[in-house]
Amino acid sequence: MARRGRNRRRGRPVDGVLLLDKPLGLSSNEALQEVKGMLFAEKAGHTGSLDPLASGMLPLCFGEGTKFSRFLLDADKAYQFTMKLGQRTETGDAEGEVIETRPVDVNEAQLQQVVAEFRGPQDQVPSMYSAIKHEGQPLYKLARQGIEVERQPRPINVYSLEILELNGDEATLEARVSKGTYIRSLAEDIGEKLGCGAHVIMLRRLSVGGLDDATMVTMDQLKELREQELGRDKVEALLQPISTMVNHWPTLTLPDASAYYLRMGQPVVVPKAPTEGWVSLQLQDERFLGVGEVLDDGRVAPRRLLTEA
Repeated sequence: MARRGRNRRRGRPVDGVLLLDKPLGLSSNEALQEVKGMLFAEKAGHTGSLDPLASGMLPLCFGEGTKFSRFLLDADKAYQFTMKLGQRTETGDAEGEVIETRPVDVNEAQLQQVVAEFRGPQDQVPSMYSAIKHEGQPLYKLARQGIEVERQPRPINVYSLEILELNGDEATLEARVSKGTYIRSLAEDIGEKLGCGAHVIMLRRLSVGGLDDATMVTMDQLKELREQELGRDKVEALLQPISTMVNHWPTLTLPDASAYYLRMGQPVVVPKAPTEGWVSLQLQDERFLGVGEVLDDGRVAPRRLLTEA
């Protein structure tokens, strides 16, 4: 006799994306599980971890939105961070023990000169305290065991890097970077170039892809809403459409016939489509259908579509 309840759903279908302003001291997964519980959502995921010591934008995807989380994982991101000059730590941030102290004699002109060298395409060696895996194990787990392995440099791009303030031995900067860029490693590299070393003491993510901080909500705001009458509905009302996750891509409106063939997995010709790259797809009534990619022959191929649209 089959066991009852094994396939019982734990949660209810909820679709959309919520831009959480993750607080300090909370891991990305802890934040996700807390909001998922508020919504009693069946399915949820986030789009790239923020360390407990980092705050800021953490897009949380629900239901059908989880299908598109990879596109935010691959997106450019913007950060504000403060470096403590003159000290290197084990982890590259304030969580680790100080392993070296050096005198600091840096003025703004020197900092400007060094910072300029870190703008643009470059190779970066990831920190041992990153989540990159080596033989199936995250590097940070190996590092905590005192194991260090060789890491290959990875290509990144620092699109912009601006100094906001230099106050004694603390420098605050703002950066817009490509996927895979580790701000801790960037700060450490800047510190080495300055000759004094550095580590991150504050890190805040400002944006992901085309999402800005104007619609972020805090955990305290969510908790306050949840405690009100119809609280779950009020929290759900803060979810943004799934299409928001790719709002920085060109949008193509498809005739019904084209949408039919795309759902069948076939590329279609779309008038006035871009000549290359990824596109957001919508129906004639502006409902989001999914995302596609422009092929070499100009047709648009389906890459990820909603189950229903």
